[in-house]
Amino acid sequence: MSNSFMRVDDVARELGVSKSYAYKVIKNLNATLKDKGYMTVAGRVSKKYFLERVCYGESENKERKG
Repeated sequence: MSNSFMRVDDVARELGVSKSYAYKVIKNLNATLKDKGYMTVAGRVSKKYFLERVCYGESENKERKG
């Protein structure tokens, strides 16, 4: 289950941003998830949700193929 979450270092590396900015990204993503009724953990974000929100999601992949 540890692979299903990304920490601040992972987000910073993936986006090529500072750790402080990565914390803001995680905070915003988690706020959106919380509004949808999901439980969140501070400093971590669902890897699947992160990838969907940064244009690597399923719908983006379908558009590229079609």
